[in-house]
Amino acid sequence: MASIQDNLKNVTAQLPQGVRLVAVSKFHPVEELAAAYEAGQRLFGENRAQELVAKAPQMPSDVRWHFIGHLQKNKVRAIMPHVSVIESVDSVELLQLIEKEAARIDRTVDVLLQLHVAQEETKSGFSVEELVQAGEQNLLTCYPHVRVCGLMAMASLTDDMEQVAHEFDIVRRTYLTLKDGPFDESEHFNELSMGMSDDWQVAVKYGATLVRIGTAIFGPRRY
Repeated sequence: MASIQDNLKNVTAQLPQGVRLVAVSKFHPVEELAAAYEAGQRLFGENRAQELVAKAPQMPSDVRWHFIGHLQKNKVRAIMPHVSVIESVDSVELLQLIEKEAARIDRTVDVLLQLHVAQEETKSGFSVEELVQAGEQNLLTCYPHVRVCGLMAMASLTDDMEQVAHEFDIVRRTYLTLKDGPFDESEHFNELSMGMSDDWQVAVKYGATLVRIGTAIFGPRRY
């Protein structure tokens, strides 16, 4: 059985220049995160607030934590001191709350806007129309304590890679629409977080700058 270090080396060796790995460490103990850290990994992704808050103090201070799951409004305050990037901003209301909580502790937080392109209705996020409309109404760029750095999306859970490619293409085209529109003067709007263990190669073809990979590094969930 390959070690975490071997798995990490195998994944990172395949990533093109300019594409960064978010090691999805949810449901894995700190000891396994530490093994990845020792192998050079610094970006970790958690999708549960309580898990991120518990792990962050146990890891070195140069770890950058990405929150990648559905963020409940009552958990924003808890993660704010620890998180580097909130990848899963799925509503204007959540964006406004993040601004409020970031201002409260006098910090600026980077966020990605989550776009819903998957067939599963259980996945959250803005529709393309909602996101474009919010941009036109200046609802995405008016927050002094929030930097909107790009988009995040999850493709449908399917073996049909043509479907996955179609969805990632929608994300890429929406990103370009926003970059040429409300974010045309932003030096920060340059990230596309999409692609996981089973489809990251497709995501890279459509411009992913961040890929979120867990199982291929850490193996099946531990708890």
